[in-house]
Amino acid sequence: MGGLKDWLHRELQVRDKLLLVLATFEQPVKVVDVRSRAEEAGFRIPKKWNISDVLGRSGGLAIRVPLGWELTDTGKNHLRNLGVTSVSPAAMQVAADLRQHLAKVKNSTTHAFVEEAIKCHEAKLYRAAVVMSWIAAVDVLYRDVVANHLAAFNVEAKNFNAKWKPAVNEDGLARMGEADFLDRLVPIGVIGKNVKEELAKALKLRNGCGHPNSLKIGQNMVASHLEILLLNVFEPFSA
Repeated sequence: MGGLKDWLHRELQVRDKLLLVLATFEQPVKVVDVRSRAEEAGFRIPKKWNISDVLGRSGGLAIRVPLGWELTDTGKNHLRNLGVTSVSPAAMQVAADLRQHLAKVKNSTTHAFVEEAIKCHEAKLYRAAVVMSWIAAVDVLYRDVVANHLAAFNVEAKNFNAKWKPAVNEDGLARMGEADFLDRLVPIGVIGKNVKEELAKALKLRNGCGHPNSLKIGQNMVASHLEILLLNVFEPFSA
């Protein structure tokens, strides 16, 4: 399933866009919440849209209850017929949350790569999402080291391995195993110990997803992986 952002920017009826927004909530919501959620996904609902009127004329796809508007089972089936393969509120909320983080990634190359990883997550291509996001994260860290910490990194690498040949670019850094690379970043202050431990877990998951095996992963595990990378690599190092 494409994320809420993608769906709201397609050529759809006003009613269907409002139903898509409702699908991201677990509970009935007010009109102001519908507008806010759409804006989080990069779509500002025009003021001329009378949301209550549109939903009230939806033929039972959405109904008003004492606490607000909610999507009915008929409405969920309607969205599936449009091609939305999942109308799980949790799934759509995860997509919205990840895209909120993505909006803070300023580097255009990194932004494009991470967005593709999020799209893989939305399409339930979970292994691809893990692998692609990790590749992007390592690339971001390589670029930061080369730009700001190369001399210190080479000294630390030499202390770790006397045979280390000083790196002069990203390709040189790639000669070191990724786990060892993360370890070298802590003493020179690029990342803290706790961040390194979380990134080591992300690397382990990437290794599990990058080779044929019986490992099973799901939406929440991958969303957590993406969020860790967004908060600790993509946002702080991709300005």
